[in-house]
Amino acid sequence: MPALIVLGLAGFGTGALIKKNNVATHLQVAQQLERDIAALDTTVGTLRHRVLQRGNEAQLQADFKKARLAWKQVQWLAELYFPEASKNINGPALDEFEEESGYVVPPHGFQVVEELLFPYDTTQHANLVTEVEILKSTMNRLKMVARSTDLTDSHIFDALRLQVFRIVTLGVTGFDSPVSFQSLPESRASVAGMERYLAIYEPFLREKQPNLATNLRQLLTKTQQNLTGSFDTFDRLSFITDCANPLSGLLLDAQKALEIPVFDEVRALRPDARTLFDENAFDLAAFGLSSSGGATPAKVALGKALFYDPVLSGNGQRSCGTCHQPDKGFADGLPKALTLNGKGNLGRNTPTILNAALSRVLFADSRVVYLEDQATDVVMNANEMHGSLEVAVEKIRAIKKYAQQFEKSYPDGVTSFNVRNAIANYERSLVSLNSRFDRYVRGEKTLLNDSEKSGFNLFAGKAKCANCHFVPLTNGTVPPTFDKSESEVMGVFTAPLSKKIDPDLGKFNLTKADMHRFSFKTPTVRNAELTAPYMHNGAYKTLEEVVAFYDHGGAAGLGLDLPNQTLPPDKLNLTKQEKIDLVAFMKALTSLPAQPAEKLPQLIGQR
Repeated sequence: MPALIVLGLAGFGTGALIKKNNVATHLQVAQQLERDIAALDTTVGTLRHRVLQRGNEAQLQADFKKARLAWKQVQWLAELYFPEASKNINGPALDEFEEESGYVVPPHGFQVVEELLFPYDTTQHANLVTEVEILKSTMNRLKMVARSTDLTDSHIFDALRLQVFRIVTLGVTGFDSPVSFQSLPESRASVAGMERYLAIYEPFLREKQPNLATNLRQLLTKTQQNLTGSFDTFDRLSFITDCANPLSGLLLDAQKALEIPVFDEVRALRPDARTLFDENAFDLAAFGLSSSGGATPAKVALGKALFYDPVLSGNGQRSCGTCHQPDKGFADGLPKALTLNGKGNLGRNTPTILNAALSRVLFADSRVVYLEDQATDVVMNANEMHGSLEVAVEKIRAIKKYAQQFEKSYPDGVTSFNVRNAIANYERSLVSLNSRFDRYVRGEKTLLNDSEKSGFNLFAGKAKCANCHFVPLTNGTVPPTFDKSESEVMGVFTAPLSKKIDPDLGKFNLTKADMHRFSFKTPTVRNAELTAPYMHNGAYKTLEEVVAFYDHGGAAGLGLDLPNQTLPPDKLNLTKQEKIDLVAFMKALTSLPAQPAEKLPQLIGQR
């Protein structure tokens, strides 16, 4: 019987309903999901029973691994439909700070249990019991919400592709399995789970495009076969180019072939991005103010002129471009930025604004969310620009060329917000994801040498860099939804390996939460070749010094008492060549944004 495809509403929005014998595909998926969640619940129940019976370490670890493999079978859909339950099932084993209430929420779930079992510390048995009881309770909640949730085909395919991105960014990197190192078998189980659900759609796809159905089936098999071997030696770069990128692309092709609508909505990672590494995979509108009206070439040009105009400073002698210099990667090359009078420093290193628009928080202490607010903070700071936006607005209104340009770009002309928005739009134009590395994973296979390839595999594997500097942005913006940016505690020294922690308390000054003492926003590694010196205090002159610090495990790894350090204190034991390869890869991430061919309006001096 031929498939009948009709469009309509189902639960969470418009999607395609694919029916055969009056049984819709999304209902078959829902039924399979209930069975798989029941199987997951059984494995967690077995683990709980083993814990209560005080099983030995080998038994407990074996039961844990089975339960996690069962979770990976359903994670792809649970993460989309049940995000809160999913966080409690498999979120990072780190405290979470609630900004509004100021409360610190302790973690629960598999990763907390993992730390208690690998190795198994019998003195922590009571805590282990508590955690598995909480995990079992969360399973009950997951079963309940799954039974009452309506699925749509559009959401199902969206979740499938997001899971491919999750495997690349959080799976094979070890983020999801930081202690037991089960990343590869768990990623393999995840793909197997996806394949089981895709089998529901395969007959319909085969009727429409048999070659596509065959290629997708073969690629799923190849991907699972690829996810084997040692964690440290796994070739993540080949996995991305040969398996993950083609898989997310074929899933998109299959969705379109089945006439299942692809979502048309503003979000960080575009719903129609073919791969995680597409040059235009990210939507800058999702990182900006929804009320800003969007960027235009005229606004960008206006913002660029203001960026390099000292009119915003109190003494008329400093512009944004004074500290963010294009020839220095939009940083200033100094350990710490100079004060306005040049007689002191601001206490922190000047960050690059290249790709700053792809972060959810700004400044080293994460104190603002939008680039417009960053501009306010800098202009009003007495030591940075010592200016006044109100005064600047009056000065700008009096400059004929500026006034004309604002009237063309903004209906209400020169206002404080429009000035800040124009500058922010220019900064948002300074985004580039087109480095040699990016072009390599898009298919230009001659652009990386062996050292650079090895460097990426280390970055996303043994060296654990990608567990904080998430690919592809290599900053702390968390994939695959990219809806929050993280900060970390590493115990940065006043000088490389000085064993004296820099006194800057970082995010603690903002939240007063002990977990944020010495915590700083995770910056992008992109363009690091251009932006030395490094760290929030500029104490590290070279990338080699930075790599050495991490190789030792940060402050705690070097023997200092820093209980809230979020960087694992374990030594990485990188070889000399591995350190060279890591630096080589980071330099392959250099990518300056293309400048418009036409000359932008030169407004400075035309007054």
